[in-house]
Amino acid sequence: MSLPLRFSPEVEEAREGGLPIVALESTIITHGMPYPQNVETAMLVEQTVRDMGAVPATIAVIAGAIHIGLSESELTALGQAQSVAKLSRADLAACVATGGTGATTVAATMIAARLAGIEVFATGGVGGVHRGAERSFDVSADLQELAQTAVTVVAAGAKAILDVPKTLEVLETLGVPVIAYGQDSFPAFWSRESDLAAPLRMDGAGDIAAAHVIRGRMGLPGGQLIANPIPRDEEIPAAELSPIIAQAVQEAEAQGIGAKSVTPFLLARIFELTEGQSLRANIALVLNNARLASEIAREISALRRQS
Repeated sequence: MSLPLRFSPEVEEAREGGLPIVALESTIITHGMPYPQNVETAMLVEQTVRDMGAVPATIAVIAGAIHIGLSESELTALGQAQSVAKLSRADLAACVATGGTGATTVAATMIAARLAGIEVFATGGVGGVHRGAERSFDVSADLQELAQTAVTVVAAGAKAILDVPKTLEVLETLGVPVIAYGQDSFPAFWSRESDLAAPLRMDGAGDIAAAHVIRGRMGLPGGQLIANPIPRDEEIPAAELSPIIAQAVQEAEAQGIGAKSVTPFLLARIFELTEGQSLRANIALVLNNARLASEIAREISALRRQS
């Protein structure tokens, strides 16, 4: 049985020409924003990657095929589709086998990117250890994926709704390099800084690319998490955001919301409580991550050509 990988013409041409490619997830389209803003944002992120000299590859499962790159019509259809599955490592293969349609989370996007030979992935924030995980054992599969799959992931840190200190501890245990870009503090998603020190710091895309390539040559499994702070003029200060997150978490617990439903609920509630400011910040940080990921992909391509 052959693997049903479907490359868009743009991505296929990039693969044949050895051009830098940046993977993009699709849950931002199906579970992150309402239509038509979801599609508009996805297209804006793709164009940002192109403007930076790389090729975007938005990944999704459509009718049982793993699509590496989506056409404008496919993006629009996905943005309007109802009851789209949210795919992670556990259910990606089942969705493909049964001919289903699903949007890829960080973990599933990493898996598909590896299958397609794509080494860099831009997202908003990675999943991690949820608050109260000592009772619920709710830990995102994204962390294990970072330890297993050799893709460099550019994010604005872990989602601020999580237990970020525990998330960093798990990443350390799993041996995942966590590299803050241009600062010593680990960024807090909607906020540039936190009171947590970043395990590693790098100030240039070239160093990040070199670390990625050298890890592969050393035979080390897994990828890298690049924590890229949101632009200063787009951030929401942590002091302002902290009580809002606490309120949203308390409401989720009171309503018994958990598992895959908790993150969409919290993000939607924080959107309401910040009167839309969190969504504007989210779009800004995704675009910022797409820019850095494109630079890293270009640098990796240059290193591959030299070897």
